[in-house]
Amino acid sequence: MAACICSRSGFPAFRRSSFPCHGKVFSPSVHLVPRFTVPECSTVFRESSSGQSQHSEKYCLDLVRVRDYEGFICSLLMPVALRRSSIALRAFNVELAQVKDAVSQKTIGLMRMQFWKNAVEEIFRDEPPHQPVTAELWRAVKKHSLTKRWLLRIIKEREKDLDDRAYRSLPELESYSENTQSSLLYLLLESLGVKDVHADHAASHIGKAQGIVTCLRATPYHSRRRRVYLPMDICMLHGVSQEDFIRGSGEQKVRDVVFDIASQAHVHLHHARSFSKNVPLNASPAFLQTVALEDYLERVRRVDFDVFHPSLQKRNPLLPLQLYIKSWKRTY
Repeated sequence: MAACICSRSGFPAFRRSSFPCHGKVFSPSVHLVPRFTVPECSTVFRESSSGQSQHSEKYCLDLVRVRDYEGFICSLLMPVALRRSSIALRAFNVELAQVKDAVSQKTIGLMRMQFWKNAVEEIFRDEPPHQPVTAELWRAVKKHSLTKRWLLRIIKEREKDLDDRAYRSLPELESYSENTQSSLLYLLLESLGVKDVHADHAASHIGKAQGIVTCLRATPYHSRRRRVYLPMDICMLHGVSQEDFIRGSGEQKVRDVVFDIASQAHVHLHHARSFSKNVPLNASPAFLQTVALEDYLERVRRVDFDVFHPSLQKRNPLLPLQLYIKSWKRTY
């Protein structure tokens, strides 16, 4: 989808005073919060048949809980028989995502990516390496006949991202998001047994929204490390330099950059929901992430698109409850 970034007139519905919110917002009393509790891990997954399997399962569970909390909650709300596979896929995604920050040299990062390429090939030969994530991923692949192409596409795109540079344009960020986040959603749909063109279209747009929001959310973290990855075309359009973000500037032109990028994420959420009437109900668990995406976009609107506002660094305590309600309604 071509991104309209020339002016705000390209997004006439996205005014600062009324950032779009499709569907009703649930505003429960804070007294309801203690009544919702995330299931204990021991009740979420069936006991493994061996100590090694238990170790692999727990490793992935802990990894996702620490590194991808929202994905962790979404996985707990998947159908019981699919939770372990969802955690395995998200652990695989986390392992790849953290390579970039974990290595000091690109060469080392490329070596790690090669390991994962080899690991995927070995998984599909029923010879998974002795590593917790690969063991759990092999189990998920065997159980759901997952497509190797999606796994390799995530690795390939993460490998390209090791160049450690800003995205040249918003479409480039969308392409990266499609190849990583959308590919993960395609795998989750496969694990749910969903083969539907409308669900695939929704997954494509949700994945792009996820990638854009992730880029925005990570901006304060990266800026403190003197790195800026926001699309250069949007920054140039508003006369914003990388140094403005490194300084944590709250100038209007910086907020305008965030506004344009956040608006495009909302465009993708709107498109994804336009398919909702035709998407099978059993696909909805794969799309629960939309709750977290809309939550962030609404919060950044409330602070007038100041991406460095302290409130954006805090976790929304009501998010698990909101996810649970959306899961119960089987909508996204």
